[in-house]
Amino acid sequence: MQTFNELKKNLKIDFSSFKKIKIALLSDTASQLLHQAIKAYGFSVQINFDIYEAEYNQIDLQVFDPTSELYEFKPDYIFINRSTEKLLKEFNKKNLHQQSIYADAVIQTTQKYYDTISAKLRSKIIINTYPEINDSVFGNFATKIDSSFIYQTRKINLLLMDLCRKSKDMFICDFAILQSELGYNFVFDEKMYINADMVYNIDFLPVIAKNFTDIILSITGTFNKCLILDLDNTTWGGIIGDDGIEGIQVGYLGMGKAFTDLQLWAKQLKQRGIILAVCSKNTEEIAKEPFLSHPDMVLRMDDIAIFVANWETKVENIRYIQSVLNIGFDSMVFVDDNPFERNMVKSAIPDITVPELPDDPALYLTYLRSLNLFETASFTEEDELRTKQYQEEAQRNILMQHYENEDDFLANLNMISVVKSFDDFNIPRVAQLTQRSNQFNLRTIRYTDEDIKRICKNPDYFTISLTLEDKFGDHGLICVIILKKENDKDLFIDTWIMSCRVLKRGMENFTLLMITELAHKHNFERIIGEYLPTKKNGIVKNHFEGLGFNAVNDKWVLELHNFNPKSTFITKKGL
Repeated sequence: MQTFNELKKNLKIDFSSFKKIKIALLSDTASQLLHQAIKAYGFSVQINFDIYEAEYNQIDLQVFDPTSELYEFKPDYIFINRSTEKLLKEFNKKNLHQQSIYADAVIQTTQKYYDTISAKLRSKIIINTYPEINDSVFGNFATKIDSSFIYQTRKINLLLMDLCRKSKDMFICDFAILQSELGYNFVFDEKMYINADMVYNIDFLPVIAKNFTDIILSITGTFNKCLILDLDNTTWGGIIGDDGIEGIQVGYLGMGKAFTDLQLWAKQLKQRGIILAVCSKNTEEIAKEPFLSHPDMVLRMDDIAIFVANWETKVENIRYIQSVLNIGFDSMVFVDDNPFERNMVKSAIPDITVPELPDDPALYLTYLRSLNLFETASFTEEDELRTKQYQEEAQRNILMQHYENEDDFLANLNMISVVKSFDDFNIPRVAQLTQRSNQFNLRTIRYTDEDIKRICKNPDYFTISLTLEDKFGDHGLICVIILKKENDKDLFIDTWIMSCRVLKRGMENFTLLMITELAHKHNFERIIGEYLPTKKNGIVKNHFEGLGFNAVNDKWVLELHNFNPKSTFITKKGL
């Protein structure tokens, strides 16, 4: 992590070519340096943060005054930054009864912030948890008495988490967990607080900026989806080809604990929806043996979506893994103990994340956790199925090699799609796809759960969700369509998102057929499409042209009376 002074040098660079995101910073303490840190960190991720910084300690005025600069600015994100020091100051003004219910009062205020802002803006709100301060009034007994400050602080942080679970457009930047990792003296600067009413240590500011930006990136669909693991001296200690299965270090004795804990972390990531892959210079049969037979291995073969062990370069093998997964290199993390291999991969594939592991394996996991490599803004039950889905995709690729004719291969898959409007069950997954999908995304408009609910209630919108399953398994919800009535004749495609896992299955043609059926049903004459280019959606640049749309100015138009649907091998269910 850069120091604040190193980070601040970025402010001299021209950000104007980067994507602009508008941020409102509302703080109860002086925030000029935090403003600079967030702005400067934007350069690291190629974002031009346009920041409105309110006068400090003016949160209530900005939120509750409908004519305030906050509402005039119309930010994309609002960072409400409240400090434990100010919390303690207000807490000490209360009597014992008020102190015992102080957490509830703080949460009520936070709820009012959210409700008031949401009624006027469609901004995402980011709040922080409170780092703990031991005021030493009750000592250790503070954990047993509800009128103690430490009891109320911990209760506030728990209630904030509950509040954000219910409020889909509110997110937490967890200062409390950062303090637990870095220590209170790293987070708080007494001299800055006394002399300038700035509570944060200057070296903590880049940490805040990174974590704040990580949240925004995850909401906007930029995050890591895949963890690629080396094996020897990374997933286990020792070299399997030399030491044999009995000689590798794994388990809960000695250094084996370090590798077992790393595997546990990877397993938890897999359960959360991160794709696990293996890339090892090894003989495949020997490399798989610990996964199949070692009693102390946490990771097993069914945890690994793609297993590549051979004597090719790791660069070539990672490129192969990427081609199967069909995700961007910038969504992948490669973990390897060998500096030579790390440098080779970083040089050949600049977009991939390659952490510089410490020399001591005992420090691997602590270091990897500190990087916050797998930030997310959502989680659904379908995420847990991702490894199985990619294993099934590998089976499809193997089958495809046995067919000379693509149509024969597709017909043999026995594909079925459930087609229906959005409903309460799939809205979280629909919103997640709008937030996460970057490649097959015609306009790259991001929606939260609340946004999707509003669309579903609006009579000017129509929605279509499509699943896909075949004889190998179920892909789940893989396509999202949002259509907007422009006028009595024209139906505009607001959103067309599709999982890249189902490319070359005929799903594009099948989806267009579903759109035209809906358009005919409601007596529309034309379907209007739009392609808004980004760095990542070049694969759909010619999407509308390939489907028979005609270019008209900056849009694409399909006249329904001229539409000739192409045949597909997908059977429709539902709607």
